[in-house]
Amino acid sequence: MAILLVYLRSLIFFVWFLAYSVALHIAFLPTLPMGWKGAEWSARQWSRAGLWGLKVFAGLRYEVRGREHIPRTGALIAAKHYSMWETMALSALAPDPVFVIKRSLRWVPLFGLYMIAARMIAIDRRAGASAVRKMTAAAKRAIADGRQILIFPEGTRKKPSDAPDYKPGVAGLYAQLGAPCVPVAHNSGLFWTAGGILKKPGTIVVEFLPAIPPGLPRAEFMRTLETRIEAAATRLVAEGQALLAAQGLG
Repeated sequence: MAILLVYLRSLIFFVWFLAYSVALHIAFLPTLPMGWKGAEWSARQWSRAGLWGLKVFAGLRYEVRGREHIPRTGALIAAKHYSMWETMALSALAPDPVFVIKRSLRWVPLFGLYMIAARMIAIDRRAGASAVRKMTAAAKRAIADGRQILIFPEGTRKKPSDAPDYKPGVAGLYAQLGAPCVPVAHNSGLFWTAGGILKKPGTIVVEFLPAIPPGLPRAEFMRTLETRIEAAATRLVAEGQALLAAQGLG
């Protein structure tokens, strides 16, 4: 019976999420001529509304740890990627975020207009070295504006049980930018299931870890990044599993 209620609440959130997303994307169209500041403001409101809806309709809250490590100036933020939740949350938590996204997202109706206006860094993975050069140039401009580059170093969503698969692109970006990198771990994949509407009630924990200073050799940077994120993610996933088990939802 409990799981049926969870599915019902998840369905209510899903319908509300679609409705408010379309409504806000239309309502905020006048902000697009304002450039990336206007688009960023719109994205922040959309994200905050989504997090509010998760709490109200699905009983899913979140806790932020390590707020003191959230960069306030130009930096690289590298986060674990389990679900859409972290995209939403990091949009609300980072001061001036710029996401590295798949190029195809720019063509999603309405949503793509905001991606373009916000100067999100779109890459075509099939373009190889030229895509990396374009990504780096766009990232340098964003860093010069004092913004934070948000990247998912594994490139795609993973399940909490999957083995880590960090791609070298994050190391190339780190080396070119000469900026600190803040690792981010969380346990959203336990509560927001990828590819489905199920949202389990509880508290997602997201943790900003101490920044990795610029200038490390690539191999050392990759080893440090993966070690820090995976150690924290393993701890947070275990914490979340205990919470779900106590609710009979493990």
